Amino acid sequence: MVTTPISPQIFTLETYLAYDDGTDTRYELEDGILVEMPTESPENINIARRLLLEFIKYVAAELVVWGTEVEVSGRQAKVRIPDLLVHSPASLAALAGATRSTLTHAMPPPALVVEVVSPGEQNRNRDYRYKHTEYAAREIAEYWIVDPELQQITVCRWIEGKYEDTIATGEEIISSAIIPNWQLTVNQVFQKP
Repeated sequence: MVTTPISPQIFTLETYLAYDDGTDTRYELEDGILVEMPTESPENINIARRLLLEFIKYVAAELVVWGTEVEVSGRQAKVRIPDLLVHSPASLAALAGATRSTLTHAMPPPALVVEVVSPGEQNRNRDYRYKHTEYAAREIAEYWIVDPELQQITVCRWIEGKYEDTIATGEEIISSAIIPNWQLTVNQVFQKP
């Protein structure tokens, strides 16, 4: 007996936003396909928490969030969930009264998104290649790729229609146009609690 493989369900943005499988599983939407996000490691959670606490020293606390979804471009519907996000005043205002924290294409982009790279080649490719292109197309002013394995932070800055990337390591202070008075070094971001 020959069986035909079942094609995965193709989601639109609307069906993705309405989807609930009754679990706490986090999904991103990649070209209409639900992709289960791995559970974060304690190290990645600590790094994201440290960055959040630092960000709110420099920008209003209500602008710094986690869990906000960002619709990006793809062949089909595509939604990413950055580890941290710093709203622009316009992106925060666009979510006023919303029932779900999702920045659609019709809304202004956030000022900054942060991805803490999880172990594995697939995660590395997603953060360094795909999200780099997707966030650039969304014209997000800064995208930080925080890489615990390489002990480096890549700041991708939107300049004249594309990202220009700067890699910081060791005792270098991370240079940010969004958070210009930033004082934390790369080593301080990766220090163990």
